[in-house]
Amino acid sequence: MKLTTKQLVICSLFASLTAILTQISIPLLIVPFTMQVFAVALCGLVLGKSLGFISQVIYILLGGIGLPVFAGFSGGLGIILGPTGGFILSFPIIAFVVGYFSEKFKSTLGIMFGMICSLLISYIIGTFQFCLVTNSDFIKGITICVVPFIVVDIIKLSLSAIVGKNILKRINLRESIKIS
Repeated sequence: MKLTTKQLVICSLFASLTAILTQISIPLLIVPFTMQVFAVALCGLVLGKSLGFISQVIYILLGGIGLPVFAGFSGGLGIILGPTGGFILSFPIIAFVVGYFSEKFKSTLGIMFGMICSLLISYIIGTFQFCLVTNSDFIKGITICVVPFIVVDIIKLSLSAIVGKNILKRINLRESIKIS
C-alpha cells in the first residue's frame, strides 16, 4: 500500500491528537484513567480501518523512540514493555476494528458494537501483558485493569461515536484521503 503525503500528514495529526488526549489523565494505582480510548476510537471512526491503524502505529513508534506521548508525558520502550504496555500495543487493533465497523455499518449501533469488540480485545491484550509483567494471575489482572474502567470506557466510546459521526457528517475526510 502506497500512502500519499496527505494521508501521512492526516495520520500524523491523529497520532498527535492521541498524544494530546492521552495527557488528560487521572492517575490511579497502576493503570491511569486517560482519554486514550476516546482518541483511538475516534481515529478509527474518522479515518477508517487502514489509516486509523497507521495513525496508532505512528503514535506507538513516537512513544517507543522516547518522545513523551504516553500518559504522564512518558515515553520509551520501558513503557511499551511495562505493565500497561499491552493496552498501548492494542491501539492499532482498536483503531482498525472501529474503522472496519464504521466502514461496514453506518448505524450508531453497528459502530458501537465494533467499539465494544475492540475494547474487549484491548482488555485481553492489556490484561495479559499486565499479568506477565507483574506475575499476577488473570483474576487479579482483570480486577486491576478492567473492572474499574468498564463504565468509563463505555462512556468514552459513546462520546467518541457521537463526535466521530458528527465529524464525518460535516467533512468528507475519508473520501479526500481514500487509499487506492
